[in-house]
Amino acid sequence: MSTQAPDPKTQPTKDAAAGPLTHKRVLHIALPIVLSNATVPILGAVDTGVVGQIGDPVPIGAVGIGAIILSAIYWVFGFLRMGTAGLTAQAAGARDEGEMAALLSRAMLIGIGAGMVIIAAQVALFAGAFMISPASPQVEGLAREYMSIRVWSAPAAIALYGITGWLVGRENTMGVFAIQLLVNLANMGLSVLLGLKLGWGVSGVAWATVFAEWSGLAFGLWLCRGVFLGPYWRSVARVFDKARLVNMMSVNTDIMIRSVLLQAIFVSFLFFGSGMGDVDLAANQILLQFLYVTAYAMDGFAFAAEAIVGRAMGARDPARLRRGAILTSGWGLGICAVLALAFALAGGAVIDVMTTAPDVRAAAREYLPYMVAAPLLGTASWMLDGIFIGATRSRDMRDMMLVSALIYFAGAVVLLPTLGNHGLWLCLLLSFVARGITLGLRYPALERAAAR
Repeated sequence: MSTQAPDPKTQPTKDAAAGPLTHKRVLHIALPIVLSNATVPILGAVDTGVVGQIGDPVPIGAVGIGAIILSAIYWVFGFLRMGTAGLTAQAAGARDEGEMAALLSRAMLIGIGAGMVIIAAQVALFAGAFMISPASPQVEGLAREYMSIRVWSAPAAIALYGITGWLVGRENTMGVFAIQLLVNLANMGLSVLLGLKLGWGVSGVAWATVFAEWSGLAFGLWLCRGVFLGPYWRSVARVFDKARLVNMMSVNTDIMIRSVLLQAIFVSFLFFGSGMGDVDLAANQILLQFLYVTAYAMDGFAFAAEAIVGRAMGARDPARLRRGAILTSGWGLGICAVLALAFALAGGAVIDVMTTAPDVRAAAREYLPYMVAAPLLGTASWMLDGIFIGATRSRDMRDMMLVSALIYFAGAVVLLPTLGNHGLWLCLLLSFVARGITLGLRYPALERAAAR
């Protein structure tokens, strides 16, 4: 029998270095994510503005459609961020430096490998996308040109999901903000330089994104440089440990199924809305922007829950897990209450800014109360998502999302024929409530698991 002492860096211990759980700590994790999300609409506006200066509507449509298609393809791999965040936070709570390093390597391998597959399959993927959503020959041709350039940054874009999750798990959300800021600033500056100054047009905007995303990956790896000073990240036995790989794939698969179900709800919401007439469809599109603002604001506190709950789970500390869940959820509820009040007081004015059509304004105001209710009714579902991601209870997330989706579609069958667009909004809010209740019923199991 070996008498060698175990390496303390790889042995699970109490997370004594984690520090007290305070409101300041929650804000320290959450606020950089909120700021990071605030930069996303600016980037889209700059890209649109650059191609808009060409004086032809075709480039605007091409960049818009191309960006949506690529984002939808990349979104499939969003599980890499969530799964990596929860697993890394748990490894941090257990003080298992070796596993944290191996998780980063696994995430990079998955991200770069997935990106290379997308590059290899781009012809089939783009053809399928345009079969689902056809465009005019001019727009489609230019969009294909745009995507055939941008796709070369697919490995970087997907690997960045892994880095983002790893940094969130380490509670380094300022690093996430720095990456997002670098990518956006580089993209905006190069879009203006290549697209306008050098006259490359749509191709210039695409190359700007390629350079920005690869730069973001390089910067992200630099932020993780401490890992590469140790031996664990390149240990084949540790990185490809069968049990760890199976667990990671299981978590990621469950999260992917959960995300597909969530996307099915929102895509069907748009499809159902298109059958309500042009006015209601336009009103729904405007009001969904209120929901996106809420989601962006809530991301920061959901991410904080992922990091804090995951660390508590890894440290086997149920009391810490409960306090982390309460603190982050309290902030989430407060933000949602503020947003609900803001939508009630200023929602009409925002609607008037977003459209000048009198009939669309009137319809959007009619359905505005649903947007006032949405932040409050959705708080539990959004925060519990973060809590369950941190605990890597992905099977519960998958199953409860399935229940919520079934309730949503059943509600649509019953309510749409009688209540029309009101019924559609009620079904969406009902899905939020169902997810919050079903996940809430499963929460006690998290504390029991942390106590084992």
